[in-house]
Amino acid sequence: MTQYQVACFGEVLWDILPDKALPGGAPMNVAYHLQKLSIPVAMVSSIGNDEPGQTLLEIMKQYQLTTEYIQTDPNHETGKVYARPSAENPLEMKYEIVQPVAWDYISFTPALRELAQQPGDTFLVFGSLASRNIDSRQTLLSLLKGNRTFVLDINLRPPHFDQELLVELLHHCHILKLNETELSTIGGWHQWPDNMEAQAKALSTQYTIPTIIITLGEKGAALFKGGKFYQHPGYRVKVADTIGSGDAFLAGFLYSTIKKYDPFDTLSFSCALGAVVASYHGGCPDYQRAEITTLMAAHR
Repeated sequence: MTQYQVACFGEVLWDILPDKALPGGAPMNVAYHLQKLSIPVAMVSSIGNDEPGQTLLEIMKQYQLTTEYIQTDPNHETGKVYARPSAENPLEMKYEIVQPVAWDYISFTPALRELAQQPGDTFLVFGSLASRNIDSRQTLLSLLKGNRTFVLDINLRPPHFDQELLVELLHHCHILKLNETELSTIGGWHQWPDNMEAQAKALSTQYTIPTIIITLGEKGAALFKGGKFYQHPGYRVKVADTIGSGDAFLAGFLYSTIKKYDPFDTLSFSCALGAVVASYHGGCPDYQRAEITTLMAAHR
């Protein structure tokens, strides 16, 4: 069996924008960028027995992603998300996520059990969205009995989550990625101080999470790890859209972690990859790796 250093669990779908449709889904975006960074990655999801699903399969093959763990659901359509620019900020997107779809019904199989048990320095990336339905949620909870380092990209999309579910997922993760708004939401449940560093420390303590990453949009990102707080101001680029830039950031973080970068260099590389992707349209643009290092060098 092929050894995959990272497995990404959850939604694969079509982002339907006003003028086009693009392949997406946060876990697939992460997988795409890891593949571009030459990290062995497996995408775990389900598509419908329909033309949009077959097209997604072909695109994944073009991305050189394995389709070994992509299931086909005969009863539900391939996922779709309708994305529209926010009225408050045209560079930010609002999402209408179709439900139910095939990735709500990912089954736990012997192949997934084996994937979950792969030893060594391996990771499982998952989010809250793919847990909105009991079928995929039970499969995820079975995967979380495995040996990997569990990476929760919380990705809160109202109304597709509740506090009870999120608390359960928080108790399972070793690395947590969230944005400022999501950190404030969790902080509000516990009446924590309205201070990012204090909230990160409290979150780490409350749920025993060793590593917490906070994305700050154009302000960069922060990291709480080993009891210390780090921050990076990010990189200035001409933004095309923000679809998938956080997913690219997470892929950069995992790559840097695997390569054992120090905390500040990890944040620097992750912010640069997120910025490069924000300069393109869509979550899986065809960029060159040299663009990341060029951007970093230009800001030294």
